[in-house]
Amino acid sequence: MITAAQMRAARALLGIDQRQLAELSGVSLPTIQRMEASDGTVRGVVDTLMKVIDAFDGAGVELIGENAPSQGQGRGVRLKAPRAAAAGLAS
Repeated sequence: MITAAQMRAARALLGIDQRQLAELSGVSLPTIQRMEASDGTVRGVVDTLMKVIDAFDGAGVELIGENAPSQGQGRGVRLKAPRAAAAGLAS
C-alpha cells in the first residue's frame, strides 16, 4: 500500500516534518514515527494508513504503487529498481 520510503519522500516534496504530517492526517506523532521507521511496506490499521494517504493526496502528492501508472499530472519522481552501478551509491 505505502512504504516508509514513500512517506519520507512525500514529506520531503511537501517540505513538512513528521509533526506536521501527524497534524495533517490526524494520526499521532508516535504512529507516524513508527510507520516511517518500518522496513519496506508500512503495516498497520487500514484506517490509519488511509488517513496518511488521504493527507498526502489532499496536499497534492500522489503515491504510486508498484508497477502502477501515475494518475496525476505534473512533475514527479519515481523510484525504480537500481542498476548494479547505482546500487553501490546506496552503500
